[in-house]
Amino acid sequence: MLIVMCGLPATGKTTLARALARRTAAVHLRVDTIEQAIVRSGLERHPVGPAGYVVGYALAGEHLGQGLTVIAECVNPLAVTRDAWRDVAVRAGVPVAEVEVVCSDPVEHERRAATRSVDIPGLPLPTWAEIVNRGYEPWDRDRFVVDTAGRDVADCLTDILRAIGQVAVADPSRRD
Repeated sequence: MLIVMCGLPATGKTTLARALARRTAAVHLRVDTIEQAIVRSGLERHPVGPAGYVVGYALAGEHLGQGLTVIAECVNPLAVTRDAWRDVAVRAGVPVAEVEVVCSDPVEHERRAATRSVDIPGLPLPTWAEIVNRGYEPWDRDRFVVDTAGRDVADCLTDILRAIGQVAVADPSRRD
């Protein structure tokens, strides 16, 4: 299965993706890590553009082809990137669960953005102003939305596990 966890910066995507990967033994592909590796290579500067996503699609496809579950974690702000992740799953013949992580409390969201620390050396974190002014296209299809405002990781993880379980059961293309 491909699980695409997306949303604006500082909503809790990385925390939830890591917890989900530990719980399910899935491969966690973080586009921030890929993009920063590209920057460190000297090939690009921030913002990297589509390169990190394209590498992520390729890695996800390879891991899915090996029968592994993949969690792709990224902002995923555009319909074209959302469609590309879905296409990866279709080509691999596996179900896809799209999980949008939001923080509906702007005060909490701003606090998270201001107090989080960099866990990828050299990665520039966006400011609150950059987060709220970032382009983020509305969704044109169903997805599971988990609101992290005022909730702990365990509760959010339970909801995500329930949602991805429903996708796996409902998808006739899944491989057993």
